[in-house]
Amino acid sequence: MKRYVLFDHDGVLVDTEHWYYKAGERALADIGLPLDKDRYLRDMSQGLGTWAQVRAAGVDERTISGRRKVRDDYYQEYLRTEAIEIEGVVETLAELSKNVRMAIVTTAKRTDFDIIHEKRQIRQFMDFVLVREDYELAKPHPEPYLTGLKRFGAAKEETLVVEDSSRGLNSAVAAGIECVVVHNEFTKTQDFSQASHRIDTLIELKDIILGAA
Repeated sequence: MKRYVLFDHDGVLVDTEHWYYKAGERALADIGLPLDKDRYLRDMSQGLGTWAQVRAAGVDERTISGRRKVRDDYYQEYLRTEAIEIEGVVETLAELSKNVRMAIVTTAKRTDFDIIHEKRQIRQFMDFVLVREDYELAKPHPEPYLTGLKRFGAAKEETLVVEDSSRGLNSAVAAGIECVVVHNEFTKTQDFSQASHRIDTLIELKDIILGAA
């Protein structure tokens, strides 16, 4: 039986991935540079991101550093002003908490995570949260999920990862943990062939967990 669930955060528990992309696009538009969405998604699946395109265009690191700060400011503006809730998440977590222990393993920075959860009810269901500052190597490296396993003191066989991106899926697979992929419109074209299950909404997770009992 699955006794532990490690959740990705962005795109799984809150609908933020579109706004992260838009913040980067806006920061680059300020200096006349485009951000190609398809290439962005390919780069993200490999653990890269906004700045891979910028470096390929020959932009220097000092400019990139300045744009990164602008991107972060725009993103935090969106986090405070846009609707990023995913319907049914809180209710699903409340149901799941009756059967499993849960935690979040995210590439989000602590500052952004705290802004998101200032007025939300998700953290109350989690034993712990691992943000980007809590491990050295980011997804798709297995370290984030291996760190989550260690924190729980859990075996791989009794743990489930919930992801929405191929980068996160690859991290879970590399860590040897079964992974469920929940549909996210932003990442839907990525390769999820290694996922144990594909679900449309988080509520379907309950059937998977209880079905494994």
